[in-house]
Amino acid sequence: MIKHVILWTLNPELSESEKNEVKKNIKSGLEGLVGTVPGLIELTVHIDGRLSTSTADLMLDSTLESAEALKGYATHPAHVAVANEKVRPYTVQRSCLDFEM
Repeated sequence: MIKHVILWTLNPELSESEKNEVKKNIKSGLEGLVGTVPGLIELTVHIDGRLSTSTADLMLDSTLESAEALKGYATHPAHVAVANEKVRPYTVQRSCLDFEM
């Protein structure tokens, strides 16, 4: 099994209300991929409860069946659409940690 974790920082030019809307859209878009992308076991986007000590605005925490499933997830048309429409236009920084469990 593979853990795929992403941290994003939103564009600081967005207002707080815009950031909240963007976070909700990212959460619904990415969490909606479970059951659509083969090998994607679970996916949660954490958007609430952020402490002031944080250096990122939101986090994706997902589990996939294998490294091959992770490769498939990265290029799956539904994932690419969410990334291009709901994530990339509003983020300025992305950090990724993938590891085997």
